[in-house]
Amino acid sequence: METAVLHTWPEANQRYLAAALAEVRAALRRHTAPDGERVEACLSPETCDEIAHEMAMPPALERLCQLFGLSAFERGVLLLCAGMELEASFAGLCATAHDDPQRAYPTFGLALAALPEAHWSALMPTASLRRWRLVDMRPGGTMVTSPLRIDERILHYLTGLQPLDENLVGFALPVSVDEALLVPSHRQVVEQIAALWAQEAEPGRLPVIQLCGIEAAGKRVLAAAACARLGLGLYRMPATVLPDGPHEFDSLLRLWEREAALSTSALLLDADDLDAGDADRRRRLCRFLEEVAGPLLVASRERVHVPHRPVVTLDVQKPTRREQQALWENGLGPYAATLNGQVDQLTAQFDLSGPSIRAACAHTLGEAAAVEAAPDTLEPMLWKACRVQARRQLAGMAHCIEPVATWDDLVLPPPQREVLREVGAHVRHRLRVYETWGFAARSSRGLGITALFAGPSGTGKTLAAEVLAHDLRLDLYHIDLSQVVSKYIGETEKNLGRVFDAAEEGGAVLLFDEADALFGKRSEVKDSHDRYANIEVSYLLQRMEAYRGLAILTTNMKRALDDAFQRRIRFAVTFPFPDTEQRAEIWRRIFPAETPTRGLDVETLAQLNAAGGTIRNIALHAAFLAAEAGEPIGMAHVLRAARRVYAKLEKPLTDNEIRGWV
Repeated sequence: METAVLHTWPEANQRYLAAALAEVRAALRRHTAPDGERVEACLSPETCDEIAHEMAMPPALERLCQLFGLSAFERGVLLLCAGMELEASFAGLCATAHDDPQRAYPTFGLALAALPEAHWSALMPTASLRRWRLVDMRPGGTMVTSPLRIDERILHYLTGLQPLDENLVGFALPVSVDEALLVPSHRQVVEQIAALWAQEAEPGRLPVIQLCGIEAAGKRVLAAAACARLGLGLYRMPATVLPDGPHEFDSLLRLWEREAALSTSALLLDADDLDAGDADRRRRLCRFLEEVAGPLLVASRERVHVPHRPVVTLDVQKPTRREQQALWENGLGPYAATLNGQVDQLTAQFDLSGPSIRAACAHTLGEAAAVEAAPDTLEPMLWKACRVQARRQLAGMAHCIEPVATWDDLVLPPPQREVLREVGAHVRHRLRVYETWGFAARSSRGLGITALFAGPSGTGKTLAAEVLAHDLRLDLYHIDLSQVVSKYIGETEKNLGRVFDAAEEGGAVLLFDEADALFGKRSEVKDSHDRYANIEVSYLLQRMEAYRGLAILTTNMKRALDDAFQRRIRFAVTFPFPDTEQRAEIWRRIFPAETPTRGLDVETLAQLNAAGGTIRNIALHAAFLAAEAGEPIGMAHVLRAARRVYAKLEKPLTDNEIRGWV
């Protein structure tokens, strides 16, 4: 008894394709043979049926015919075009059939004449061959005489390969499955998606799954996991790449539907970065969601209204504190035990996604290995890596100030310094008080840490914010009001929302300079502009109360701020204009230790009636004057600098202020 030889699917698929091509080649030879000459029905040693019988899965050709509903004639046309690419003999047979050596290519006319079961309807634009772009009609003739060519993606599919369609490169990006990053709370969402789609027998009737929330990375992880549960691949397409031209839009939609069928994949339309005010792109997004067939998910911060298709909305939150701790421990491996509870501090300060935690761990461990750092010295590296991960979210929304100032650089009366120390304590211990001690369980309102720094210009408000950020080892972000405030109704709130959402990951210190311009008193409602201006202030009050980091507002006009806003501020620090003693102390600290000086009398310099910011400008200007002269900084240089700075401020320099200088 002979033992059957077992072949792998790729090998059997190649044999099946060769046998199918042989059938079409035989049809061409019959068509071109002289009358009365006999041609063998099949030139292959084995038939398609014999090969298919031994295959565990259907051959690619038959699966493609099933996916797109090809008739026997359309199958033959496809094979005729595939033969041109795979076998040299097809070109000669086509030239012979056309009785023209210059026409060595297949056409619809040749197919209608040579292939069995021919029907004219296969040529229609709505028929499968042209609708799904399985073959392309090249210019150069009529419908029946134009050259035909098989689409490259289809040719690769027939041979058993699965590359992404080159026309989708740059539009669709593969998303890999990473179960290690799938936290328990996200796993529940995965099971919901899998259960929803498993209920539907027909893929074309699947509801759109809408994943809402600010957790962009987590949405991709759980979407890939849900698709893997159902045996689907996943590609991500940014909503911003959807074309606006109707022809380009329809072409992309059709290409993706074809790709989804060929690769058995779902699509994640990523609208997380889509501007809420971009009405045109939102319309294109809704149209794509309504018209595209197959498994489809959409990721967005807010709900997208899709009126003509069933949509199931699921909220995706950041991993919980315990889940983040588990991710840290898994990412750090054996090093986690050496950190002695410092992982708790990381999760207390940073609210990172799974991929961000993995990236921070990889960066830290790589850096530690490069410098051969001891395990117990990893904490500063980890902290720095977390700050780097969090910075990406705020890029382009605010200006990052690298905090270098320390408490020694800040000259303030003891009561103000004490309040600033308390601000830092609230930030450092908020997790213990809110969660461990149960205050957050009582009420979610009023948990944001906000501070108002009020006082004349140059009295140290911004410097104090920098000192706090440096002490807390956090980034300081200066919010540019010109990028936040919009004249369009509702846009200011959306811009503020994006700033706060982005800052949540790193608990960064947010600095709103000249806050009275944004948080002014709500006025009596006289028209729609007053109403929406009041809504902006109310919205900001809510976000400030919910923000998990530290938000600092500075103002030169405390009375201009809304009363309700002032009541909800946890800390209010008044920065007084420095007296003579404080000005002397500022002058003692203003010049770095490396700066050469000669004969500077800080008591005399303190007679200048200037705030700290003005003193710094004078000192810096004096340093450049001395550098130009090639001398140490002296009283004469400071006097010249003071005159320049006072002139710029349109402020007179009195005789009392410079008495005894020279």
